[in-house]
Amino acid sequence: MSSPTGSTPAHTEATMLADRFAPRYDVIQAEHLIVNAEPAQAYAATRELDFTDIRRPLVTAAMWVRALPQRWRQRKQGPPRQPSRMTFDDMATGSDWVILGERPGCEIAAGVTGRFWRPVVQWRHVDAEAFTEFDEPGYGKIVMSLSVHPYGAARSLASYDIRVILNDTLSRTAFGLYWKTVSPFVRAIQKATLDTIKAHAEHPAKQG
Repeated sequence: MSSPTGSTPAHTEATMLADRFAPRYDVIQAEHLIVNAEPAQAYAATRELDFTDIRRPLVTAAMWVRALPQRWRQRKQGPPRQPSRMTFDDMATGSDWVILGERPGCEIAAGVTGRFWRPVVQWRHVDAEAFTEFDEPGYGKIVMSLSVHPYGAARSLASYDIRVILNDTLSRTAFGLYWKTVSPFVRAIQKATLDTIKAHAEHPAKQG
């Protein structure tokens, strides 16, 4: 995990963590949003984001449909337990996602490995130290980066960057077909995430 020395946010660093952990990618999709709050406040809202707070009809419907094959497969076990909280730290300790790195005050990146284009997703836990070099055929990797940069005197630009790397031609082809269907839903999730960060940064007293 990378962090700068001193307490000054690393806004001057040219290389994004997303570039470091996904220098080559097959798919990239990014969304941006202006936040009426200073970068420190906007990043605090990003770092403390509870992903279960992201509520929109399209997002909820997309996640429900995506989980249908898994629910059908596990139908005799009863409904899956839904987490009541899911921050970056919760994600890193309770799932196959790992925090790849952080530039405090500026950017945090997380990643996951698996066969995520299949009806029932098969995740593969890969530690952050081995993530970039992992290239086993049949698998792909997702790098998710949330970053905040100054935008004018007292505003911020929040960005949500998603990159996907496929390890072989067959997986690349299968994911390409899958992506044509899911990319609009992924974009909706990205936009809803940034809207939630914006709301929390601009109106912190209303959160909690």
